[in-house]
This record gives sequence, structure tokens and C-alpha cells, in this order.
Amino acid sequence: MKGMDESLEKALLDMEAQDQAVRTELTAAGALNDTYHPRLEEVHRANSSRLRQIIAVFGWPGLTLVGDKGAKAAWRIALHSISEPPFMRQCRDLIERASEHGDAPRWLFAIIDDRIRVYEGRPQRYGTQLRVGANGLEPYPLENEARVSSMRAQAGLPPLAKTIAQARAQLQPTALEQARRDATDLEFRRTVGWI
Repeated sequence: MKGMDESLEKALLDMEAQDQAVRTELTAAGALNDTYHPRLEEVHRANSSRLRQIIAVFGWPGLTLVGDKGAKAAWRIALHSISEPPFMRQCRDLIERASEHGDAPRWLFAIIDDRIRVYEGRPQRYGTQLRVGANGLEPYPLENEARVSSMRAQAGLPPLAKTIAQARAQLQPTALEQARRDATDLEFRRTVGWI
């Protein structure tokens, strides 16, 4: 088996850094709101295209190929490929296989799987995706509430109550802001083909 590819790791880290730089710039300018900013979508699509090429040549860039930081950067790129449902689903499946073989932490799969399920309008399994509800932040609907604690533990995620408490300690959108986000998000999900 080949060793770690440092140039590939650097390419992934550079893509992630570009994403974060644009996000930081748009946030500072007050330009990130309820809609998917075209500049951010442009970066996400470019990064997805490059990740798609990497996958075609090397397979999923997991821990063995690109190390911990590189593997997490690849996962974040996949997580941000929200304008490309088939590619994001492909990445989820590759991450699942990698996690089953010890080449990716299981929590990477849990988060991308939950995000995809929420985008598709289906209940999530691990409770990683939160929204504002009647009592503040809460998980989007769960597939099996009785199993979520054990599934989170198996994936290496903290207890859901701890995650919710930490999230609630942050500044939260108002119910009206959340309703606007939900409406915009629904339209986006329909437009790009999630639902």
C-alpha cells in the first residue's frame, strides 16, 4: 500500500482554506444571509470538481492517503457540495466504506449522512443537524430516537444533550429568521434536486 501523498493533502487543505477565506470575507461584509451566496457556491462547485477528479484517480482520500487533516478537508468539501446531490451522495457512500475499513472516522459519515437525509426531507439517524424549534435548538426529526444515543456513541459523537446544550449557548436565530431560512432552504433543495 502506498504511503501518504503530501501534495494531495496540501491540495485539499488549500481548497478548504479558500472556502473558509471566502466565507470569512462574506461574513465580515454582512453578505451571508438566508440565501446561498453565489461566490460561495462557485467555490464549492470548483472544490467539488477537483475532489471528483481526485476520487476518479485515487478513490476516497482517506487517512492512509492524505492523513487526518487532508481527510477532514476532503469531507468538508464533500459536505459543502450541496448544489450537487448525486456527488454528495457518492461521497457519503465512499466515506461510509472508508469508515468501515478504518480509513475515516465514523463521525464523518454520520454528519454527511444526516445532512443528506435532512436535505432529502427524511429523518436523520445521528441527530447532528439542528434547527430552531418551539423550545429553542432541537434536532431535525430522528429516524429512531431510542437508538440515537447508541448510534452517536458508535460514531464517536458526544451525547445529543451535550451537543444541543453547547449549540444553545451560542447566539441563535429568532423563530422568524429560522422560518425565512427554512423557506429559502426548501426552495434551494427543490431547485438543485434534493427533493
